Amino acid sequence: MVVTVAMYDKSYAHIGERLNALGLDIEVLTFGGDGQFQIDGKAVPPADIGVDYLWLSTHLNADNAQGIAFELAQNCKSVGVMQTFNAGLDNPVYKKISDKGVRICNSSAQAVAISEYTMAHVLSLLHPIDEQRDQQTRKEWKMAPFREIWRTNWLIIGYGPIGQELSKRAKAFDANITVVRRSPATSDVVDRAGTMADLGEFLPDADVIVLACPLNDETRGFAGKDFFAAVKPGAILVNIARGKLIDDTAMIAALDDGRVAHAVLDVFHTEPLPEDDPLWLHPKVRLTPHTSFAGSGGRARWDELFLDNLSRFVKGEPILAEVDPQDIV
Repeated sequence: MVVTVAMYDKSYAHIGERLNALGLDIEVLTFGGDGQFQIDGKAVPPADIGVDYLWLSTHLNADNAQGIAFELAQNCKSVGVMQTFNAGLDNPVYKKISDKGVRICNSSAQAVAISEYTMAHVLSLLHPIDEQRDQQTRKEWKMAPFREIWRTNWLIIGYGPIGQELSKRAKAFDANITVVRRSPATSDVVDRAGTMADLGEFLPDADVIVLACPLNDETRGFAGKDFFAAVKPGAILVNIARGKLIDDTAMIAALDDGRVAHAVLDVFHTEPLPEDDPLWLHPKVRLTPHTSFAGSGGRARWDELFLDNLSRFVKGEPILAEVDPQDIV
């Protein structure tokens, strides 16, 4: 049975040669910026087409055409599996598509880049790099003591691909790793694990707190007044998940009173962040414009995930990164 695979025309131009080399029994259908399939030189509306596997690649995002692909996914006669480049599926359209019976796979390709982003910022906050540079400029031969990651306590809230990659890297520095996940299972890189119900126990000894969890009804605004009241004074907070996990007013108060030493923020309630937002100029905040995923290897990992997953699908093997419909809210 031939598997019908649909993708953006620029995606196929990018990966077609590698895809064809796999020798899979597939038929590739491409669509353009008009949201129509191009078949035998003619435009065909999605309502006339059934798709077994739909790939949403990063080319859509680059062309600001993700909305077109979402409409196509909802309007097709049928879609079996949709693989997206997003890690988080809190956009309401994913729920609409899932409710139509479409199996959705998210992406783990960002995990390496985001975990490196987190390590880089934490290291640069523990190490007096700016001070050392200033001493060099002044030609001062002077010691600048720094704090090691060794034996610091890391609390990673969320243990999907990002949390897993980050745990491996922090553990390589001999940090103590506590994770919050659905099942309190440990591993060779996780020293302690619990659920959201255990946050009150975990926060008081965490030196570094990383938010890497999905945004849902349980997590929306959970980092609020009570959360920051329980935080160990001097902790570093990193949010690479979603801005709406945090009550910004409570976070700023915790930064101002010294309970939180620094906040590294890549995600926000409103994106782009408004120019009058106080986070821009807060002396204890480092912010980046939702670009923690922008590592040099991301595109290659997105491609590999697609090619691997499609091969699995065609061969009837279990596919990777499939999200439980109950987790898409």
